[in-house]
Amino acid sequence: MGIYIKQLLAGRDFAQADAFAAQMANFIYLIGDSETHECMVVDPAWDVEGILKVVDAQGLTLTGALVTHYHPDHIGGEIFGFNIGGLSDLLAKRPVKFHANREEVEGIKYVTGISGTDIVSHEGGDRIQVGGVTITLLHTPGHTPGSQCFLVESRLVSGDTLFINGCGRVDLPGSNPDQMYYSLTQVLAKLPDQTIVYPGHNYATVPASTIGDEKSHNVYMKASREQWQRMMG
Repeated sequence: MGIYIKQLLAGRDFAQADAFAAQMANFIYLIGDSETHECMVVDPAWDVEGILKVVDAQGLTLTGALVTHYHPDHIGGEIFGFNIGGLSDLLAKRPVKFHANREEVEGIKYVTGISGTDIVSHEGGDRIQVGGVTITLLHTPGHTPGSQCFLVESRLVSGDTLFINGCGRVDLPGSNPDQMYYSLTQVLAKLPDQTIVYPGHNYATVPASTIGDEKSHNVYMKASREQWQRMMG
């Protein structure tokens, strides 16, 4: 068993790259087993055809999709009048199941129009096997009620919960500052310092970090509760 993780950047790594995708700077991930060549895709949006070309070029078999949260820049839908590709496009090309926290299911159905039968509902702590690789689902509410991160041994795909030197917004419908503070300080900060962080957006000068570095330099992870409340207004 060997862990396979590939980071792809919308607007750069796909043939259908465009300026709007580049502006949003979403990361999409492939997680899998390098020996069995099975993989899952995390937050397949923007260019599903391009993502599948990467999957096929790598000789991989796509077995499912993992959803960090229901916002359209991560799963497809309409953004500022633009309709971007996402879960519904993937379903038409590769009929796989979508794995999401149970708190996100209704939002995913509303944003994408896909059926609930295409979604596998999970609780925090659930585990998914991709070949011999185990993916642990960490429920990290705050940005949305069902936001989740994916832990693969010493690697964390953190979605819009934890960014490099930042964190996800907590001023949107369904966001909760108190839940975000708990997710950052009591869930993610408890992971080993050497855990590699792969964020949901390319908002920094480097594409990845570590939990140890974020605990040392990220003001949102370092803040006391009083400091957090002042920062969040």
